[in-house]
Amino acid sequence: MTKPYRVAVLTLSDKGSKGQRVDVSGPTISEFLQMEGYEIVAQKILPDEQAQISAQLKEWADENTCDLIMTTGGTGFSPRDVTPEATLAVAEKNVPGIAEALRYYSLKITPRAMLSRGVAAIRKKTLIVNLPGSAKAVSESLEWITPQLEHGLDILTGAMGDHD
Repeated sequence: MTKPYRVAVLTLSDKGSKGQRVDVSGPTISEFLQMEGYEIVAQKILPDEQAQISAQLKEWADENTCDLIMTTGGTGFSPRDVTPEATLAVAEKNVPGIAEALRYYSLKITPRAMLSRGVAAIRKKTLIVNLPGSAKAVSESLEWITPQLEHGLDILTGAMGDHD
């Protein structure tokens, strides 16, 4: 890793935001990425409210709080699942390959992976990746994409030129 990339973890859960459910997925992301050498600089739980989610993503990206935002939850079919919409609302660039790769890999584990609506996008110099809401799916997803994230973050943050 060129430098210890800064990560913010955003859990989207109505029950979690009210203290009615213990967040397991957010800590799973934090622990996994810390073991990979990333620095966790922020962690937050919000309800499934698109405006709040978008505002938090914008704040972290626009204030250069982090290089990577990992979200967990809100990517399914429930009417309250709005994480992809909130992410795309603040996106400057879409990164469909990450979401496609996550679904491809997850389909090898469960056919229900085709129901995931997660996206990945860039705002300013911050990569935003939507992960599923379960700790098991988060772990599987991170194992698959983390080896490639470093290269993308190196380019995005300017640590490496476009074609180094």
